This record gives sequence, C-alpha cells and structure tokens, in this order.
Amino acid sequence: MTAEERAVLKEKIVAGIEETKKDIEKLKELTKPIKPENSLGRISRMDAINNKSVNEAALRMAKSKLAKMEHAITKIDDPKFGNCTVCKRAINPKRLMLMPESNMCVRCAARR
Repeated sequence: MTAEERAVLKEKIVAGIEETKKDIEKLKELTKPIKPENSLGRISRMDAINNKSVNEAALRMAKSKLAKMEHAITKIDDPKFGNCTVCKRAINPKRLMLMPESNMCVRCAARR
C-alpha cells in the first residue's frame, strides 16, 4: 500500500467513524422502550416491537463496525496494515476503500 493510498484510507476511516457514531445515536433513539401508555393498537404495537428489534440488531452491527474502524485507525501506520490476518497477503485496496474495517481478503473472508 502506497503512502498516498494509506492517507486516503485514513481520511475515509475517520469520516466513517464520525458517520457511524451519528448512526449509533440515531439507532439508540429508535431502540428506546415502547411506553405502555402510548395508545397503539395491537397490530401497531407488534409492528413497533418488531421495528425495535430490527433497530437493536442494526445498533449492534454499527457498534461492532465502529470498534473495528477505531482499531483500524490505530493500526493504519503499521507496515503490516492492509495484509490479511489469515493468509498474510495484501488485501485489495478497493476492498479497503469499501470496507476500511476489513482485516481479511475476500478469499479468506468467504471461507469464514
């Protein structure tokens, strides 16, 4: 990975961290408990509960992505950054630009 690619990727990770933090705040609002005093019909309440569980799953995924990106930003200056943790080959820079939190190449990730 060239120094220029690394700098662009670093900017992308920083921007991704900020965006993910905003997403987490929005999802926290959407996962608040549904108050029983809200006058919802039975179907509407079931729909609200279902939406809440979907948003909880999205929140877990966003928190996981944030942790991976924060880890990546601490390792980006390491010469081994951008190498697959399984096969040790270089991860395609296009994959890293799309998913900067990736620590495996497409081939190894598909095997998992």
